[in-house]
Amino acid sequence: MSTLIQDFRYALRQLRRNPGFAGTAILILGLGIGATTAIFSAVNPILFEPLPYPEASRIMMIWYAGQDGTRIPQTFHTYRELAERNRAFDDMAVMRAWQPTLTGAEQPERLDGQQVSANYFRVLGVAPAMGRDFQTADDIFHGPKVVMLSDGAWRGHFGADPAIVGRDVKLGGDNYTVIGVMPGAFNNILAPAAEFWSPLQYDPTNIASIETREWGHHLRVVARLRPGVSTAQARSDLERIARDRVAEFPRPPWASLSNGLVVNSLQADVAAGVKPALLAVAGAVMLVLLIACVNVTNLLLARGAQRRGEFAMRAALGAARPRLIRQLLTESLLLALLGGAVGMLVAQFGVRALVALSPPGLPRLDAIRLDTPAFVFALGITTVIGLALGLIPALHASRGDLQAGLQQSSMRTAASQQCTRRTLVVAEIAIALVLLVSAGLLLRSLQHLFAIDPGFDASHVITMQVQESGHRFDTDSARAEFFRQALEAVSHVPGVETAAFTSQLPLSGDYESYGVQFESDGNDNAEAGLRYAVSPGYFAALHIPLRRGRVLDEHDTAGAPLAVLLSESFAKRKFPGQDALGKRVRVGPDIGYADRPWATVVGVVGNVKQASLALGESDAFYTSTSQWAWVDRAQSLVVRTRGDAASLTSSIKNAVWSVDRDQPIVRVATMDSLLTTSEAERRFVLILFEAFGLAALALAATGIYGVLSGSVTERLREIGVRVALGATRQDILRLVIRQGMTLTAVGVVIGLAGAAGATQALITLLFGVSRLDPVTYLGVIALLAGVAGIACGLPAWRAAQIDPASTLRGE
Repeated sequence: MSTLIQDFRYALRQLRRNPGFAGTAILILGLGIGATTAIFSAVNPILFEPLPYPEASRIMMIWYAGQDGTRIPQTFHTYRELAERNRAFDDMAVMRAWQPTLTGAEQPERLDGQQVSANYFRVLGVAPAMGRDFQTADDIFHGPKVVMLSDGAWRGHFGADPAIVGRDVKLGGDNYTVIGVMPGAFNNILAPAAEFWSPLQYDPTNIASIETREWGHHLRVVARLRPGVSTAQARSDLERIARDRVAEFPRPPWASLSNGLVVNSLQADVAAGVKPALLAVAGAVMLVLLIACVNVTNLLLARGAQRRGEFAMRAALGAARPRLIRQLLTESLLLALLGGAVGMLVAQFGVRALVALSPPGLPRLDAIRLDTPAFVFALGITTVIGLALGLIPALHASRGDLQAGLQQSSMRTAASQQCTRRTLVVAEIAIALVLLVSAGLLLRSLQHLFAIDPGFDASHVITMQVQESGHRFDTDSARAEFFRQALEAVSHVPGVETAAFTSQLPLSGDYESYGVQFESDGNDNAEAGLRYAVSPGYFAALHIPLRRGRVLDEHDTAGAPLAVLLSESFAKRKFPGQDALGKRVRVGPDIGYADRPWATVVGVVGNVKQASLALGESDAFYTSTSQWAWVDRAQSLVVRTRGDAASLTSSIKNAVWSVDRDQPIVRVATMDSLLTTSEAERRFVLILFEAFGLAALALAATGIYGVLSGSVTERLREIGVRVALGATRQDILRLVIRQGMTLTAVGVVIGLAGAAGATQALITLLFGVSRLDPVTYLGVIALLAGVAGIACGLPAWRAAQIDPASTLRGE
């Protein structure tokens, strides 16, 4: 122990004697370790850390499978069938989003919550901290109005009232009795923003009518496996249920389970959307850390070359080779520990930046922090780096010839050490090329994405969602009148050009589809299409182009002949080479009823991107809000303005509130911002890759400069002799630059092979560009060559200024 302490003291003295070397190495390591730790802090809780529930690995999500394998929410009656007939699960619960309105304040507030079956919290394995859990008697049709609060809602909305249990609160016009408060540590992974929970209270007996909410695909199912049952066994059990129909549970065509069911663990289900991006970012940051380690290793090798005389003297005085190796490993470990300390500071800022830059919907955002696992990870990689960094320089320093070391000038380096340093520089260049190619491909993808026509003109458009609340709007006529008056009030706001309501807004996260039955297909066939119930002026507000026929207008009211518009892709697919105008369809709840009137296709409009700019064209149909089967409780207001759209936000909200002050207005955004946000995940990954790529480029340039600068210093005598024998400055410049560019060329060749393989991990994030895109590769090669040329030029210029006479006299 005393020898170890002595080694650390000596290492500390060495670093104090060389503050420039120590500061550079610590800073490089700190940046690498800090960035890696910050990314680990995001990746670990989302992909690897167990969810904060008892035996979380047994919690599963069950989805209805679409024709292409997509996950579709379940119907209530399908959930009932699965819950009754399964043999693999201990318990099964169902949930849906719930957004009650809290009124009475200066402005109405829409709250985030969930309507759940009574056993929801028991499936998760969590009990309330105050009061009681939901009971079966709470979850009956037209049952009692009861609510559970989150700890945050209890403290934020009700001042942490200790007598809250049993108290009535008014939500959406109804009085709800608080029966419990969830623990402060409860993390609701399935709906992180939810603060209120109420029983679902669907009608299990209403199975014959197919028009009820119980047959709608809008519920998510979570279940807990029985002990000892594997996921594969659970899938087999559910396949049996889907295959074997029973009379007790009839299934309409849209809930037939003909495509089976999708079963995944809750952890995999939550992380599915972001896993490719997070793994790509984690791989990129590890490459940056590797470059940082290579750079510091080069610094240690260069410093070791200057200390060869010292090592030889210590060996002559009796220090054995293991003793020298241990001393150098101690120095590198101390260097790494100091770099790790700086890295933790960098990681703190990095985590804050990650949270600020994270795309909407990133799961477990509140779990991204510097916790114990992140600290252990940082300590682990710091230790490994410290030992790995010192190993190569230690082996080089300890195996030299004793007499040669004593006689050799500290300005020269053994050929084997020069070879090692050049090899490391080649590795740096290769890794930098991989990162830069990845960043270039992502940048090109975003360029392609934002060059796509979304189907509408986003400029000068402000949007907001208006949601009615209260029993005075229980009837469709009352709701229709409110939205009509609100639209009229908004239309009179100065600066408003056109305004309209729509049931769902493009690129907002809305995604609602209904059945479409064409007369030409017969009564047994129906297809799905995105449903837009819009008011007159919607197409003018978004500048959606009309391809054929006419748009919906003020004449398409209740009682008038039913009119429908089709998207261009839908019309072409259903009627190739024909005119879709005049074709007759039934949509939504009218499907399957011979006594329901047919709607006529009166127009074809351009395709609109709904879910993402990257997805293909979705079939869609448009109907008037007055002619749809019901009036939507929440509608998006679309307003085209004559000037800056955002500047009219307050005036437009006040216009809506002039009709009814108690109606909440949420999700206020310009269409331009929605366009940008729709590709937030790709932008998030691009920003990180750009940062990592630039860091790698700077480190690679530093490595080239360091090797060439050291080489010039070590070859002063040779260069002096060359000049004395007639070599010109141009000859010396070419000599040094050729050496550096040769290293760059070898690194580029290796990096090209590496990039071709590594970019395979980015395929899901690329759009409109191949992972072998020649433009990107050529651009990155040109960038690397330019930076390498600058890094080579400085040592080359210094070499060309050498005075042969003074150099030879110094020898």
